[in-house]
Amino acid sequence: GAGRGWANSIRLNSHAQTVFEAFFQRENTFSLGVCNGCQMLSGLKDLIPGAANWPTFERNASEQFEARLVMVEVLSSRSILMAGLEGLCAPIVVAHGEGRVTGNLETLSGDETACLRYVDNHKHVTESYPHNPNGSPLGLTGLTTCDGRVTIMMPHPERVFLKKQFSWCPPSWRNEESPWMA
Repeated sequence: GAGRGWANSIRLNSHAQTVFEAFFQRENTFSLGVCNGCQMLSGLKDLIPGAANWPTFERNASEQFEARLVMVEVLSSRSILMAGLEGLCAPIVVAHGEGRVTGNLETLSGDETACLRYVDNHKHVTESYPHNPNGSPLGLTGLTTCDGRVTIMMPHPERVFLKKQFSWCPPSWRNEESPWMA
């Protein structure tokens, strides 16, 4: 709940709320919220243009903290931070107890706001544990705004940015960096 706490601390401080709202209104800014940052930005969705339909993130269906490698697929979206990664299926670290997407997911269909989802070892979208560590419907774990300037996700790409951080990787990864470095 740390992310919700951060969002509330912004909401309960009128000056902070005004500053954040002004930041999100500027068209020359972008933001990335990972894990607690994802929860925080989701809690501020009414201040972020194009984020009104974002879901909230609740307790994992497993009722426990999940910390390990899982597979995700990068979806075609407007996210400026995911540009060029569409179709990538790669391992990524999760470390959260409250990552299950909840809310009216019908508002996301066709909106291109979903940008990341859990897949199994056959690259099929999954809602099944352990491939989907939190039980999110449709495997959803990352979203972006309609203009792509704000992206939120529960997994941690910053924890696996070098190829040597994986026990195995495809031969197509020729650089020293993993695709998450992008």
